[in-house]
Amino acid sequence: MTVSNHYETVKLHKEGRVARLQLNRPKSLNALDAGLMKDLLGALKEVKADPEIALLVLTGEGKGFSSGGDIKSMLTLSGEEQFSGIMDTISELVMTLYTMPKVVITGIHGAAAGLGFSLALASDYILCEEDSKLAMNFIGIGLIPDGGSHFLLQERLGTHKAKRLIWNGKVFEGQEALMKGLVDEALPSGKLKDGIQRYIDQCLAAPVKAMLKTKEIYVSLNKERLQHALELEKEGQWLMRQTGDHQEGIRAFAEKRKPEFKGI
Repeated sequence: MTVSNHYETVKLHKEGRVARLQLNRPKSLNALDAGLMKDLLGALKEVKADPEIALLVLTGEGKGFSSGGDIKSMLTLSGEEQFSGIMDTISELVMTLYTMPKVVITGIHGAAAGLGFSLALASDYILCEEDSKLAMNFIGIGLIPDGGSHFLLQERLGTHKAKRLIWNGKVFEGQEALMKGLVDEALPSGKLKDGIQRYIDQCLAAPVKAMLKTKEIYVSLNKERLQHALELEKEGQWLMRQTGDHQEGIRAFAEKRKPEFKGI
C-alpha cells in the first residue's frame, strides 16, 4: 500500500488498482474550506495521473461524509475577487471529479449536505447508510446549489424533479434517497465499508477498460454542459449573496432560529 503524506486535510491510500481518498476535517464534519478544497484537488489530480489506478473511493473521516461548504469561512470572503477564486476552485474540483478516467465510488455515512452532496453526485456510484442524511439545502440560506448540482441533479432526476428537490431543500435519509434515485445503494448502518468492498470486487472482476471507455464517451458528450452550469452557478451565487434573504438566512443560521424570508 502507498500512502501520500503531503496533504493536511485528506488521506490518500493506493493499493493495487484502487485509490482511497478520505476527507479529513472530522471536527468540522469535513466542511469544505479553502484548505480542504486545495488538498482534495491535489489528491484528485494525483489519482488522475496514476495509470495503475482504475477505481477511486471517496469517503469522509469521523461522523459524516461532509456538511458542505464551510459557512464560517464563506462569511469572511470580503469581495467578488475572493468569492470568484473560491468558486473557480469548486468548479475545478467538480470537473476533475466528473471527468476522472477512473470508476469513482462515493461512500456516505452521516451527513452529505450542500457542496458535500454535490461532490458525491459527481461520482459514478454512490452508496450510503440507511441513517445517513442527504440534503441539497442551499435554499435554507437563500442561495442556489453550486458544485454543478443543477446539471448533476438533472442527470439523475430530470429537470422537473431536480427543481422541486432544490426548492424544497429537504433532508433525505438513505432509503428515500435510493427510491428517489439520488444514490445507487442504501446499506444498513455500519455496513458501508462492506458494501464499498463488494462493489470494488464487482468492478475489478469486470472488463474495467470497457467500463471506462463508456464513461469517457458520456464525459465527452456532457462536459461542456457541466462547465456551462458551473459558470451560471458562479454568476447566480454571487447575485444571491447580495440579497436580503441570504443575509436573513445566515443570521437565522447563526441564531439557530427559523428564517423569515421576504423575497428580497
